[in-house]
Amino acid sequence: MLTSGRRNFKLDVVLGNALVDMYCKCGNIETALDIFHELPTKNVYCWNSVVVGLGMHGFGDEAIDAFVKMERNGVQPDGVTFVGLLSACSHSGLYYEGRRYFSEMVGTYGVEPGIEHYGCMVDLLGRGGFLEEALELIRTMPISPNNVVWGSLLRACQIHKDTEMSKQVMDHLLMLDPNDGANYVFLSNIYASLNRWNDVATCRRLMIENGVCKTPGCSSIEVDNNVHEFIAGDTSHPQFARINVFLDEIAKKLRVLGYELGMDSVLHDIDEEEKESAVRYHSERIAVAYGLMSTPRGKPIKVVKNLRACTDCHAAIKLISKLFNREITVRDRSRFHHFRDGKCSCKDYW
Repeated sequence: MLTSGRRNFKLDVVLGNALVDMYCKCGNIETALDIFHELPTKNVYCWNSVVVGLGMHGFGDEAIDAFVKMERNGVQPDGVTFVGLLSACSHSGLYYEGRRYFSEMVGTYGVEPGIEHYGCMVDLLGRGGFLEEALELIRTMPISPNNVVWGSLLRACQIHKDTEMSKQVMDHLLMLDPNDGANYVFLSNIYASLNRWNDVATCRRLMIENGVCKTPGCSSIEVDNNVHEFIAGDTSHPQFARINVFLDEIAKKLRVLGYELGMDSVLHDIDEEEKESAVRYHSERIAVAYGLMSTPRGKPIKVVKNLRACTDCHAAIKLISKLFNREITVRDRSRFHHFRDGKCSCKDYW
């Protein structure tokens, strides 16, 4: 039974699954698991919520354990189960396990892979540096690859700085979705990291010619039941002057700890001071600073971002969590990052 005030709610499978799913998506995986273990009966939807939730939080080994227990309890996995399982393997670098479960889907479990499963495998292989294997998988797919599948490979090319494959992938993406600004930005960042500024300029020109706009980074944080939203580079928040001063203080303390901004992918036609400001004013960093300013010492901070977490902000927030002795959770476009004592739950793999 769940108790809320004077009311007792019977924890049946429908209510229980809804609560497990909700707490996973809100970043409270511990509570989600507590409720799951209380359930008197668990159907495939309950197990799926746990497998998917653990994967979203970067607990790949735990997601596999849940899958094994699901089988032992006689629950037949479905397509959603494998999306969660393969995604969990991808987020945790479990290449061997991901390959094995993907290969067993049809023969062992009778589940036909869909576009989502192929997308997970391309993501897993790409993140691990198996770019040629990922490209071959796309070429041999029985389903036409969509922009999500190709986009996963492009992001992998950025991680591993493979410009030649990036250009091949970009050709496919431009045919499928020429108006997605993220693809141009990814390719531009690959060139920038290699100091190929003429190619960066070409990417920028193509964006302008095609009327493509980059989606701005936007992060939000709830403080005292009010949601505060911050957009990268926007200074309109009523307390931005205070936030800016605090960001200066944080930057000084981070430098003492040895933190250095990585600005390879920041545009080359602005000076070094402006580059530092461009990174410092990323939305997730502003939201974290505001949370530190506006909440009691020791209270956990939760931030939600619309895009993938910035590499430099990720490194900074790890140190900030140690510096201020705070637990900081950042939910980006694809997963949760739990920062504690200078470390992140993703183990710098995302």
